[in-house]
Amino acid sequence: MGALAITATIALAGCSTMPTSGPASSYVRAGQTDPESVHYALVRLTADTERVLVRNSRRIDRVFTDRRGPPEIRFGIGDTVSVTLFESMAGGLFTPTEAGTRQGNYVTLPNQAVNYKGNITVPYGGSIRAAGRTPEEVQNAIVKSLQDRAIEPQAVVALVDQKATSISVLGEVGTPARLPASASGERLLDIITRAGGPKNPGFDTWVTLERDGRQGTAPFGSLLSQPANNIFVRPQDTVYVFTQPQTFLAMGASGQQGQFSFGAWRLTLAEAMAKAGGLKDDHADPGSVFIYRGEPREVAKQLGVDCTRYSGPLVPVIYILDLRDPGGYFIATEFEMRNKDVIFASNANSVEATKFMTYLRMIIGTVSDPIVAGIDAYTLKGLANGSISGATTIVTSSR
Repeated sequence: MGALAITATIALAGCSTMPTSGPASSYVRAGQTDPESVHYALVRLTADTERVLVRNSRRIDRVFTDRRGPPEIRFGIGDTVSVTLFESMAGGLFTPTEAGTRQGNYVTLPNQAVNYKGNITVPYGGSIRAAGRTPEEVQNAIVKSLQDRAIEPQAVVALVDQKATSISVLGEVGTPARLPASASGERLLDIITRAGGPKNPGFDTWVTLERDGRQGTAPFGSLLSQPANNIFVRPQDTVYVFTQPQTFLAMGASGQQGQFSFGAWRLTLAEAMAKAGGLKDDHADPGSVFIYRGEPREVAKQLGVDCTRYSGPLVPVIYILDLRDPGGYFIATEFEMRNKDVIFASNANSVEATKFMTYLRMIIGTVSDPIVAGIDAYTLKGLANGSISGATTIVTSSR
């Protein structure tokens, strides 16, 4: 009866006493059971799920949807401007009567900065608004202010020192600097190249564009492979280049367990599983591969998650991948890993049952071994004293 009681007790507590590398598949699928634990949402990986994630992938062009070409360069406060004034003949407001004493009927004014009010000064023309205007617009304003004083005046306005319309390139580039915007237009890759290019390998390099209080971030590699991300930069933009090594964790019944580097700017779930040695053929349940990730609330809502019970901007989500379905491998080749994702491959039920039976045999053996040893010792002692016959010994041993 004692041995039976011990066996029954072990059987009841078997699931909680068996050593394991993580939760059983049934526990994960059962959802939140411990009220004090972290709440999480379960999402099955399907083609529809993948489409939602692709729509919300980290891309600069999704934040900045302006598809216009290069912007016009306009003067701003602090820019240094050159103004040259022309008249149609000598003897006018700016040219002497003796035309032979000069090369032409024009005069170049001293360079001047656009003042804090956004103006420049032209003799006899007064203050001319420059900030926010193109050179052509300033030229027209100057001509209009002088048309009743000079002889058929014309003006040429040029930007000498460009400070107001600049682009800041910071972070891990060759030469961080504030660079003047080009009138011909530049894209993100162009301005990063002008700053000396990224210092570190491209697969660990990220680019953040800040404009008008908004930010968009994307891997540096996506500027090349996804040209839509390589948008035109505009004056007052800030481009920040930084290095952020991408890693993921593999746990459970995978070939190897530990932390792994992406080694590329984009890594799919299938590639990540291959890096971790795939699934153990004698341990893993291919229908229970789980990916742990925190998703933004908006993305979680699009995935069909009820977000009312979650606080904070991120919702803990566990994605379920079924590799018993051949189509699951296609899903795995499209699902993009993110930094700090966790892949957990659950053990098959048969593995847990085998572990339990092994453990049970060990406990029963621990209980029965002293009893068998005592019987054997008693038998040997009886044989030595002659109180037990050989036939009895044979029967006992065969038992």
